[in-house]
Amino acid sequence: MIKKIIWFILAALLLLLIINWSLVSYGFRQAKGQLEIIWNARDINEVLADTATADSIKQKIRIVQEAKSFAYDNLGLKESDNYTTYYDQKGEVALWNLSAAKPFALEPKTWGFPLLGSFPYKGFFDLELAKEEMEKLKSEGYDARIRPVGGWSTLGWTKDPILSNMLERPEGALAELIIHELTHSTLFVKDNVEFNENLASFIGERGAILFLDTKYGTNSESYFEYILGEEDSRIFRNQMLLGTKKLDSLYKSFTTQSDSIKTLQKHIMIDMITSSIDTLHFHDPRYYKAFNTSRPNNAYFMAYLRYYSAKDSLQHLLQTSYQNDLKSFIKGMREYHK
Repeated sequence: MIKKIIWFILAALLLLLIINWSLVSYGFRQAKGQLEIIWNARDINEVLADTATADSIKQKIRIVQEAKSFAYDNLGLKESDNYTTYYDQKGEVALWNLSAAKPFALEPKTWGFPLLGSFPYKGFFDLELAKEEMEKLKSEGYDARIRPVGGWSTLGWTKDPILSNMLERPEGALAELIIHELTHSTLFVKDNVEFNENLASFIGERGAILFLDTKYGTNSESYFEYILGEEDSRIFRNQMLLGTKKLDSLYKSFTTQSDSIKTLQKHIMIDMITSSIDTLHFHDPRYYKAFNTSRPNNAYFMAYLRYYSAKDSLQHLLQTSYQNDLKSFIKGMREYHK
């Protein structure tokens, strides 16, 4: 009887493996890519003590350490062993993000993962595999997009390293990235990526401003540089969020038109949104060239909803319920979503 039960369990597991083979193989590749980075990462104390390490790298690693300490002490984010190791990417992208959306609706394609829930994107350590899946999604009618990832959080499953490409960012942007990712490892709501990313983006930006203010003051070059960059970013993303509203209205107006007519109207609307960038004022002229080489699609616009659509409501909550005290705000979010 016991042998029959064991064989039944093994058969059930085998069947489950066959049915979910694509998910299993994806999980294996992700684990392999992550472990390769962890295995080849060096302790930051070793990197800082190494005379072969460039002073510019050492300086940025110390900024990461300072941003971490600030996040723990001044913001109340959860302490961890993250960013105590350093991985040299040798100038290459380590991870790619693939996302997709319906062609005539701002609705994301989602993938479900055990324990973690559903996500509107997948990560790939192999660009060619990401391209293969993107082409498959396109053949199924989705708008799809691949972008490089500058940093990520494993939510405490592994010890996240400092990636060398992170250190190419200016000090404020680097502090923002570290605080953003530490927010993920502090608070993660299952099956609610939009809330998680909006919250981490908001805390990352507000936290970086407080970090620079505390370290240098509001009259410093570092603070001023970050504020100007944030102003440009805010103007650009607000225009993209306005574009999502226009696209959403257009898609909801569709009735019995053919797909070719819908596609034409969609492209006309997207071209109007992208050309409107020329009417805005930016300190950094690179924003005017954002769409010089390609037309964005629904997957592109969905990213702005995912990361920034709740920023105004979070800012209002910070001001009205927490008197602009970011540490109290974070504590309140943690308690509410415990």
